[in-house]
Amino acid sequence: MKLAGVQLAVEGGHIEANVERALDRIRAAAADGADLVVLPELFDVGYFEFDSYGRAAESLAGDRLARFAAAADEEDVAVLAGTVVEDLSASAADGLDVPAESGLANAAVLFDADGERRLVYRKRHLFGYGSEETDRMVPGERTPVVELGGVTVGVTTCYDLRFPEQFRAMVDAGVECVLVPSAWPYPRIEHWRTLGRARAIENLAYVAAINGSGRFGDDALCGRSAVYDPWGTALASVGDEPGVVTAAVDPERVAAVREEFPALRDRR
Repeated sequence: MKLAGVQLAVEGGHIEANVERALDRIRAAAADGADLVVLPELFDVGYFEFDSYGRAAESLAGDRLARFAAAADEEDVAVLAGTVVEDLSASAADGLDVPAESGLANAAVLFDADGERRLVYRKRHLFGYGSEETDRMVPGERTPVVELGGVTVGVTTCYDLRFPEQFRAMVDAGVECVLVPSAWPYPRIEHWRTLGRARAIENLAYVAAINGSGRFGDDALCGRSAVYDPWGTALASVGDEPGVVTAAVDPERVAAVREEFPALRDRR
């Protein structure tokens, strides 16, 4: 499976411009042969645009995500629609299973190449260090995995990288590749690099850590998206400017590394 992680330039609060930019990048990645396109966390509104969350919020069955489902179908490419602000009451009204009947969630939605919704992940670990996310969002309760193009895929989001037990639970559920849409800011670049690589090494799995790019007042995203293989080797990476990281994700490689190196079998 060819994965393309889009380090998108995010304009704070400019929802339609961000959506159009993301759709353009999906089409370009599909034309370049991608099987799966991954967008960053809150790519449509911007993570640090806290006062715009309410305006950006929609049902996961709403019109905005429907455009990404349509793009996936039209371009014959799977799409992880980064994360978006979910209106939980609207999603509940549309028949979706939600962790609370009202409020907002930081939700990632994975569409397959037919435009079908295959996975919903709501960020479990909300960030409160200089952030309003914990005050404005409802945490998720589940970390599902799904088979996509012959690869068992799971999703976490940004701050989740600091909680290795969440990744280990996905490995126990069969995950081979973890997608991590993020909005990781300066100055914690070394944390970002180290944690993504560490989660790959300790779980002998691919990790695609896809960050955004852009400045929001005093805050700026550090970019540096990367895809790590099951040994923790960076297969592709970029700096802090907008760009795309592409890498081949091979489940046979995961199986071979896990057979060769017994760390998962040696757990006690």
